Amino acid sequence: MVDVLVPLEQEGTEAVVSSWLRAVGDLVIKDDPLLELETDKVSVEVPAPSSGRLAEILIDAGQKALPGAVLARIEAADPNPANLTEPAPAAEAAFSPEASRTCSTGRDMTAWHSPSVRKALAETGIDPKQVEGSGRNGRLTRADVDAAAARLRERNPALHPEPEAVAQPKVPPPPTATPASGSRLAGTSVPHDQMRLAIARNMVKSVTEAPQVTAVFEADFSAIMAHRNRNKDAFAADGISLSYTAYIILAAARAMEAMPQVNSRWHSDRLEIFGDVNIGIGTALGDKGLIVPVIRRVQDLSLKGVASRLQDVTQRARNGKLVAEDMRDGTFTISNHGVSGSLFASPIIINQPQSAILGIGKLEKRVVVREVGGVDTIQVRPMAYVSLTIDHRVLDGHQTNGWLTAFVAALEGWKD
Repeated sequence: MVDVLVPLEQEGTEAVVSSWLRAVGDLVIKDDPLLELETDKVSVEVPAPSSGRLAEILIDAGQKALPGAVLARIEAADPNPANLTEPAPAAEAAFSPEASRTCSTGRDMTAWHSPSVRKALAETGIDPKQVEGSGRNGRLTRADVDAAAARLRERNPALHPEPEAVAQPKVPPPPTATPASGSRLAGTSVPHDQMRLAIARNMVKSVTEAPQVTAVFEADFSAIMAHRNRNKDAFAADGISLSYTAYIILAAARAMEAMPQVNSRWHSDRLEIFGDVNIGIGTALGDKGLIVPVIRRVQDLSLKGVASRLQDVTQRARNGKLVAEDMRDGTFTISNHGVSGSLFASPIIINQPQSAILGIGKLEKRVVVREVGGVDTIQVRPMAYVSLTIDHRVLDGHQTNGWLTAFVAALEGWKD
């Protein structure tokens, strides 16, 4: 027997088995996906450590999985994939060959739908060919099928009833409630997924442990806009998109030189100040939550290096391709909430155990006063509010404002 173990190193809090991709008795091939684990920061696939037959599952879907725990056991067999025949499970007989998907190795992905996905497809009658999968290698998740079913119900409720109603007899609708005390309100109940629950726990933990204070400055983006206009085509020729976020990341690393205490972690007996500036970028996944991929050692990178790594991690984040290593060892976080229209947000909750988080508001043209030749002039400039929320155990107003002063100066004085 070969044990299937929870990875010893994982980013985020406790992991939960979100779904098994194989059932007991199925033949598996080494390194093919066997199950999915989900933390508050990332969903990862655990590959089969050996070819053979899945003999037993020890941790079911929905249960917690601690690092190093045994998830399942495989009865080892011939390691040559060509000698292993993979029979299609009986539950998949209803699906046509045309509905199958293929993974990166070219094999049929229909057999890789998790039990919950197969159940949802059977209940809703949805053709998997018509659903865009958000899982690894384009594989369908239960959330993908549920979302597709919801869209179909909106367009034609009669043809696509709620799954729970399929096997239930029709009953007369209840009388319409009058708007009185105690009346029931119409609405939809949406169960929390593991990522949302974990995010909620982390947010409560952060505000409970650390007294958080926010300082706000205003930044003029004229210099970096001019620099970007001069250089974006050259970056694009190398396949790199030059975004304002790349400038913000590098300016944050430069501000750490003026106020290194911001790049730190609080311990009960000491303050740990980090030499490497590893900056996490809050990346929204729509209704699925938020993850924070990390760009490491920013202090050693050029603008092109930052832009290249930023492009890589954000694309992989939105395509569900991140791995646990991509979220590890962050020392500071940036929340660019302005991309969705917000001018200012407070507090932006600190990504514990870090000591601070930077917020960037919406970039917009504003009327400002600038002195030119000793005379005050009214000008229109691209401006944004920038905020630093700090752990007040670690930092006071002096360090907070000093860091923001250095950060704004780096943006407004950009020349290289």
